[in-house]
Amino acid sequence: MTEPMLANVLIDLFVKGGPIMWPILLAALAAIAVVGERVFWWTLHARHRAPKVLAQVFSTLESGDLARAIVVSGGSSDPALKMIHHGLKNYPTSMPEAMQVVAIDEVEKSGRFIPVMDTLITLSPLLGLLGTVTGIMGAFSSIGGSELAVEKVTGGIGEALIATAAGLGIAILCLLPYNWSNRKSSRLAAELQKVAAHLEGLMKRLNPLPASRLSDPSSAFEPKA
Repeated sequence: MTEPMLANVLIDLFVKGGPIMWPILLAALAAIAVVGERVFWWTLHARHRAPKVLAQVFSTLESGDLARAIVVSGGSSDPALKMIHHGLKNYPTSMPEAMQVVAIDEVEKSGRFIPVMDTLITLSPLLGLLGTVTGIMGAFSSIGGSELAVEKVTGGIGEALIATAAGLGIAILCLLPYNWSNRKSSRLAAELQKVAAHLEGLMKRLNPLPASRLSDPSSAFEPKA
């Protein structure tokens, strides 16, 4: 099927779907934009990861060279390294709090638009169901007329089926990326929590701090819904 023919088929289905297809179209455009943005963001995120540099930072800290560790961890887009760099720069006055600031920001970025996908997964089938109801109502109103118009009846049923299929298609489009993004965000939060715990444990062994300065940063690493 050529592109012009495919476009004509889609336009014909859109028109036959009835007025409810306009909000469904807006939902479809929002779904494409959000899913595309999340795929692009996570692709860049994967490119920014630097596990070798992270290992080098911990190795430098184990040798007791704090200044060198700050330099090595600086200038990186890796969220773990950014958190470590910010924490070490504020050591020993407010290292846990400084790491929390960066961790919260990174987790929020990773969970961006997840609520939008969740809303689209719920809203799109409801819009399709609304199209089903209005289409069937139109079909039954035609049956009740003085003259039975077969085209009107089949048109109403067709409107109902098209709207339902479109709504379900949008929900399916968002469901897998939603679960994927949610899982990736949870893994990032857990990884940052582990890195923060490792760093704090290492710094305690190298330079013990008063008990009042050692806080648990784990609450900052929960992914945002």
